[in-house]
Amino acid sequence: MTVQERIEAQGFLGLDEETVCRINYWLRLSPAICMVWAAVGTALQSATVLWWLVPFAALGGILPGHPFDLLYSYGFRYLVHGPPLPRYPLPRRFACLMATVMLVGAAWSFQVGLPLVGQVIGWTLVVAALVQVSTGFCIPSFIYGLVFGKPSSCGTNGPVQRQL
Repeated sequence: MTVQERIEAQGFLGLDEETVCRINYWLRLSPAICMVWAAVGTALQSATVLWWLVPFAALGGILPGHPFDLLYSYGFRYLVHGPPLPRYPLPRRFACLMATVMLVGAAWSFQVGLPLVGQVIGWTLVVAALVQVSTGFCIPSFIYGLVFGKPSSCGTNGPVQRQL
């Protein structure tokens, strides 16, 4: 699977090869921050640390971009003279919502005294994020594609269509 295919699997369609090369690693910044934050919360078995991450993950699923992308958009982008990040399509938002559910599950587990459950959920989230951060392959976006069909477009970042 190429870099272009991995990015398109997340729903980012219609991007030329140069843009893909220039935003590839920057699209991994928000998942990397979430991964580290979730790893710290899970290692500490801290419901509080994980609860503080939940709103950021949820906003990534609701908004057209992740709040942590602002670090690139209003900082790093000007330092590297990079292009703007595209709006988050449905597969990428789905990934953020899956992370939100997992964070809630882990935080709640630690809070009610189920540390083993919290560890399993928390470390599963961290590993999934590590795969995305290190390879660009987004497991939740892949799951989205299996359930709803792979993202497709006629040269626009339009609606996702189910393939038969």
